Amino acid sequence: MGAATVSPCTLFGMTRRGILLFSLMAVIWGIPYLFIRVAVAEISPAVLVFARTGIATAILLPIAIARVDLRAVLARWRWVVAFAAFEIAGPWVALGSAEQHLSSSLSGLLIAGVPLVGTAIALATGGTDRASRTGLFGLLLGLVGVAAIVGSDFASSDATAFLEIAIVIVGYAIGPAILSRRLGGLPAVGVMALSLGLCAVVYLPIAILQWPAVVPSTNVLAAIVILAVLCTAAAFLLFAELIREIGPVRSTVITYVNPAVAAVLGVLVLNETFTLAMGIGFALVILGSTLATRRPRDAAGEPAVAPSGAAAAP
Repeated sequence: MGAATVSPCTLFGMTRRGILLFSLMAVIWGIPYLFIRVAVAEISPAVLVFARTGIATAILLPIAIARVDLRAVLARWRWVVAFAAFEIAGPWVALGSAEQHLSSSLSGLLIAGVPLVGTAIALATGGTDRASRTGLFGLLLGLVGVAAIVGSDFASSDATAFLEIAIVIVGYAIGPAILSRRLGGLPAVGVMALSLGLCAVVYLPIAILQWPAVVPSTNVLAAIVILAVLCTAAAFLLFAELIREIGPVRSTVITYVNPAVAAVLGVLVLNETFTLAMGIGFALVILGSTLATRRPRDAAGEPAVAPSGAAAAP
């Protein structure tokens, strides 16, 4: 999960391994919305978050202990707590709650607004230079796109669910900023393992109180395993390999692809509705995000890193 967003055109020039890793990550971080929707039909969002973070911690923590010295990570424990709260604990339970009322397609498309919020936060906190006219136009265009997506289903949806999606978007925008500014230079696998473990501990008592009275269906149990093993533990390790292969900047282009994958799967697997307004709104969000996060080229002709977007892991 990087802290920069660039135009999708930077994908050109990747190696075959890079293309394979990118394609895998586009799917792996595009399918959580589908499986979250399946899981929260029978279990509470808190139980899902506990199960997902607990299983993922059991996989990643031994790897982190074997690979790195965790003392450096523990020395910045306050920022690890902040990262866990904004990137995992808050957004994951809010997303699960929202998907009890919204389709997975709609939820995924709205999450595409993360780079817009990231840009706005970076501007407000001095994390980037003053936005250009193009950047401001991109922000406005992206907001119009979000309004189009929301408006296409607002009348038939719970307004609270849209507020929960807003919490997810803000969390996914702040989390990578904390990772970049306060946890930079630390072993990422250690940060992620400890963050997931912390969230599992926090949600344990809540999960106990909300534990389902009957064993969930096979589909729900499979969804939990896929979310924990594939979409969290394996996804993080693969994303680390993708960053090493193509760099952190180009890796974050996944932010633009995941919502499209979520929308397609929602329509094909769950027979969800996809309207013309949602399609137009998504296109405006992607275009707006590209313009809002674009930075002037440096002397070498390479686009400068924009510390505003996020490759959010749903």
